[in-house]
Amino acid sequence: MEDAKKSDLFCDYYSQWIHIYKEGAIRKVTLDKYYMTHVWIEKLIPDVRVCDLTRIVYQELINNYALVHERQTTMDFHHQLKGAILDAVDEGLIEKDPTRKVIIKGKTPTEKKTKYLNQFELHTLLINLNLDKEVNWDWLILLIAKTGVRFSEALAITPKDFDFAHQSLAINKTWDYKGDGGFMPTKNKSSVRKIQIDWQMVIQFSELVKGLPEDEPIFVKNNSKVYNSTVNNILERHCRDANIPVISVHGLRHTHASLLLFAGVSIASVARRLGHSSMTTTQKTYLHIIHELENQDVDLVMRSLSNLS
Repeated sequence: MEDAKKSDLFCDYYSQWIHIYKEGAIRKVTLDKYYMTHVWIEKLIPDVRVCDLTRIVYQELINNYALVHERQTTMDFHHQLKGAILDAVDEGLIEKDPTRKVIIKGKTPTEKKTKYLNQFELHTLLINLNLDKEVNWDWLILLIAKTGVRFSEALAITPKDFDFAHQSLAINKTWDYKGDGGFMPTKNKSSVRKIQIDWQMVIQFSELVKGLPEDEPIFVKNNSKVYNSTVNNILERHCRDANIPVISVHGLRHTHASLLLFAGVSIASVARRLGHSSMTTTQKTYLHIIHELENQDVDLVMRSLSNLS
């Protein structure tokens, strides 16, 4: 950045860096994370100049942040800072890369809520849904459970996105439910996809969307405000009534992916269906399931070998 100086406060440099390189280039939800990182910089190292950002100063910054954040959150914080710092090194404002060999710490993770249901629990949930002839939030719960789409993707679905003849659903946009409403681009290029749907969904949704405006979202009426918490509360009530673990709407997406993996669907296919930008994302998210499946594979291999004589 042309006007940046070694003597500038790092928090000011970082603010300018976000403005130049990130605003307009990334989604608002991601940009907000950079802004939050800037707030923490102002709080933890308000008086540190760019040229004073040594390895020790940076490690202390990471350590102090990690006191009140879990390791993964601290790792994200580090990654959001690293891009700006490496640019400062390239510009000659910092002599050596202070992020080199950084140790990422974090407080002990809190006990995680159940993220997904097993097949029996999901079946129990779905038979308890109130699927009226008119559109309601239970229909959205069913759709996410059976397709694994993101909440924002589900809200943006219009009748035109269904291809009932070919049993598919096109995902090519999201709904800005956190902002002022309206269609928005998908999370990434890989998120634009066609998802195969089962014949039962074809029958149900072909009836449900009959007569609805082709280009208007099924679940959002007259651009009214939609809250994630509204659907989460309805889903929680259904879970409690069915006496199964309480999960969130996003947990339905995890449930969908988990059931596919346990059914033997390849990671590549699951990644495409979920709209992940790479298989690495899928592997990281569902590492525990993949490990469980690997253990099953080892047992299968051992049984097969023991039968050889």
